[in-house]
Amino acid sequence: MAENTFNDIFFGIAALEERLSVSGLDFLRGMKEGRMPHPPISGLLAYRIVEVEEGRVTFKGTAGPEFTNPMGTMHGGWYGALLDSAMACAVMTKAEKGQQFTTLEYKVNLTRPFPLGEVALAVGAVIHFGRRTAVAEARLVDLRERTYAHSTTTCMVY
Repeated sequence: MAENTFNDIFFGIAALEERLSVSGLDFLRGMKEGRMPHPPISGLLAYRIVEVEEGRVTFKGTAGPEFTNPMGTMHGGWYGALLDSAMACAVMTKAEKGQQFTTLEYKVNLTRPFPLGEVALAVGAVIHFGRRTAVAEARLVDLRERTYAHSTTTCMVY
């Protein structure tokens, strides 16, 4: 029996070798089209990728009661996870076959509480993609495009 890799066991997605065999854009298009599985966090936090183009990715999710804090409002980690996913995947769209990256830092500003039960869109866009670093931004908006949070990230490309 073949030995499973950490990616096979923990993430339940394509093994790292498979991801690195195509460009990041092709990988994410495959995810959107159902040819590649979504990462488990998207199931856990009930969001999915709905738009993919070079330098830009959009996730869609619903603010459910399971994501609230003790005060009954959306937990800041919910905002952060959606925004981080949108920014990281936007950066991934620029990654060439075999190229990897990792987040060095990210910042989230919450501007107002997101209403429970409403649909959220996390829209990420690349600002810069260089040989060693990438910078992206994202906004968390409702279907009327009102902003509830915005964020930036810096990634190391290798």
